[in-house]
Amino acid sequence: MVIQENELLTLTKLNSENDTDMTKHYVSDEELANIDKEYCTYGDKIHADSNPKVFRDCNGVFMYDSEDTPFLDLEMWFASCNLGYKNKRVRDAVVDQIDTLPQISSHFQYDYKVLLSEKIAKANIERFGTKGRVQFNVGGSQVIEDALKLIRNYTHKSRMFSFYGGFHGRTLGASCLTAGYRYRKPFGHFSEEAHFVPYPYCFRCPYGKKCDSCNYYCVQQLRREFEDNCAGIYDHSSKECAMGAFFVEPVQGSGGYIIPPEGYFKELKKVLDDFGVLFVDDEIQMGFYRTGKLWAIEHFGVKPDVITFGKSLTNGLNPLGGMWAKEELISPEVWPNGRTHSTFCNNPIGMRAGYEVMKIFEDGDFEREVANKGKYFLAGLKDLEKRHKRIGHVDGLGLALRIECVTEDGYTPDPELLHNILAEGLKGDLSYNGKKCGIILNKGSHYNNTITLVPAVTITYEEIDMALELLDQLFTRLS
Repeated sequence: MVIQENELLTLTKLNSENDTDMTKHYVSDEELANIDKEYCTYGDKIHADSNPKVFRDCNGVFMYDSEDTPFLDLEMWFASCNLGYKNKRVRDAVVDQIDTLPQISSHFQYDYKVLLSEKIAKANIERFGTKGRVQFNVGGSQVIEDALKLIRNYTHKSRMFSFYGGFHGRTLGASCLTAGYRYRKPFGHFSEEAHFVPYPYCFRCPYGKKCDSCNYYCVQQLRREFEDNCAGIYDHSSKECAMGAFFVEPVQGSGGYIIPPEGYFKELKKVLDDFGVLFVDDEIQMGFYRTGKLWAIEHFGVKPDVITFGKSLTNGLNPLGGMWAKEELISPEVWPNGRTHSTFCNNPIGMRAGYEVMKIFEDGDFEREVANKGKYFLAGLKDLEKRHKRIGHVDGLGLALRIECVTEDGYTPDPELLHNILAEGLKGDLSYNGKKCGIILNKGSHYNNTITLVPAVTITYEEIDMALELLDQLFTRLS
């Protein structure tokens, strides 16, 4: 692989560029762990690991631990920091907002809330030819709740379609759309649980079909459910579906960065249009050029009725998300004042960060750059796949990439190998260009065996080479 001539020599700076003053860490890692055990709840994801890793600093695509060891981050806060840590433009915009108007009641209007809404709405006119409006909230799950309210308000229906393997959040309403039973079982009965259908997971097709010859068999199965009078989802006499909308991840995130066949969503949209079901595009993880487009759904040639977004809207500097919907669903006559609201939904710091993020995307050529970097990264992963029997499948769309860990037979899922690889990367004893380092990886899968690679879209080609080298070391060490 050829590194571009002007590429930063990342690894020569790894242990010198970070300016962390370690004396400021007056509480040691061990002391933090003891305090945590005594006073912190174990209800959040930090304690998925019995001994959570402590980090003290970050910059670009690296995190730094208490020993100042650099860790190449290919998780980026679950795709919340697409532009990298400490992005100067976003940081400067937030500081300026703090110095001018950091707080304001959501009863009042101010500039960046309106201007950010305009940017997103105009971007969607450009992409889909559809006028719409934007409403904000404080995070992804809350945005899904707002979208559910919007659909219920418009269709007067409370049930929805969703995919097996889908993840839309952990609030009660969003949990109804999230396929994993483990997210719901502690909380009793969910009367409005979605009607789940298989995602087009072609490497492990639930119908045992081959993608190049199945003629979208999974979509045809859904159509048969609509056509069957006894299936319970469609009333042929009134021509009314029991479900108001289909909540879709265009690339399935927590399910393992599964990329559907190119024509899949066109075929699905035909069925939904034929039977009067709205199409809600969940871009909370895949939006903001993660796949090389502002919205991942652009790759698949369909026009959504609603788009939900969050995470990297503020590049991780402030909790903020939102939904865009077509005018007919969200006009003031249909969706009047007070239909949904949160105290912090229009907070000025988040709005200013989001506005600057959108400006950065407008000023750059991210569509071309992310597509090229993604192809480069995927080519490297395919090379690893050829050399390691324990890699069963790799794929990618832009910089949303996946590696399936398997047993020696090349197909059977191996969740133990995945767990060991993630833990080994966090030890910080890998090396690149003779320097000590680590790697931060994420997992997501139907079978707990898939590494999901979520690098910043600003990652350099040399940093991609570093990622491939470290992944090679991990699979060599553990296979």
